[in-house]
Amino acid sequence: MPEFVDVLNAIVLFSNFVLVPAISYGAQLALGALGITMVYGILRFSNFAHGDMMAFGTMMVILVTWGFQSMGISFGPLPTALLALPFGILGAVALNLAFDKTVYKFYRTKNSAPVIFVIVSTGVMFMTNAIVRFIIGPGDQRFMDGTKFIFRPREFKEFTGLSEGLALKSTQVLTVAVTIICVAALFYFLQKTRTGKAMRAFSDNKDLALLSGINPDRVVFITWIIVAALATTAGTLYGLDKSFKPFTYFMLLLPMFAAAIVGGIGSPIGAVVGGFVIAFSEVIVTYAYKKFFMYLLPESLEPTGLLQFLSTDYKFAVSFIILVVVLLIRPTGIFKGQSI
Repeated sequence: MPEFVDVLNAIVLFSNFVLVPAISYGAQLALGALGITMVYGILRFSNFAHGDMMAFGTMMVILVTWGFQSMGISFGPLPTALLALPFGILGAVALNLAFDKTVYKFYRTKNSAPVIFVIVSTGVMFMTNAIVRFIIGPGDQRFMDGTKFIFRPREFKEFTGLSEGLALKSTQVLTVAVTIICVAALFYFLQKTRTGKAMRAFSDNKDLALLSGINPDRVVFITWIIVAALATTAGTLYGLDKSFKPFTYFMLLLPMFAAAIVGGIGSPIGAVVGGFVIAFSEVIVTYAYKKFFMYLLPESLEPTGLLQFLSTDYKFAVSFIILVVVLLIRPTGIFKGQSI
């Protein structure tokens, strides 16, 4: 039997490399998946440009953040990017509405099939990606300032006397806190406000909603604003926690779609749950458990290999596998959203 201290060290190790990162990553995916599921549930198409919309909004936040930093404006221990976030959201809203006015509205007026919108959104995706790369470049951009850690591994070791240390970054706590606020505000808006109820009615039955006097143009307008806000917030939180690179946001499209579909695309609560399901699946499958089991197993049974199911290079394959399995077994997802 392992000693109690060894069990504590194993728990701390697991928390440091699996539990805390997965919660933070899951919150980021949940916000991204919420934007995807709102477009699908209300506008009735899969928006392949969502990842690059996140990149565009985050780019705007970075540019304004750099401007604030050059003027000596900061947010104290918090990232200056939080001050720049409203400006990034405005930029993303402007781009979303511009694409809707010049591209999507044409096909919506013609009542085109959903597959046409998918193809069109793919074109918008490449256009947005090109804009972002042209303005800020294809490389990594770091814009995090303020307090980086709430506590560091060395401080945790000194306080607890354990061999393993736990690091808690301020961006991880900030991610979870902002996600809770955004999700609560969105659910309140959809459930309690007149506009939110109109959007839900439009999603449930478009023809009946039109007969009830609901303005479809207003519903579309509000939807794009909310989607831009969610995308920019999710992208900024991801960039603060890791770093900003345009191609990374394109790659995030797969796990975000997987999260939306696993939870039940068209279901906001499903998107949130799906985000955490995908995040925990990716992190758990790609973590090397060798040291973890060294604490729990006797010396004679200690593993020699890494005990890693998949390399971190293949973490997006986990999302793809889960996506395929869900589409085969339960296409409507956990919370019975729209069938793909």
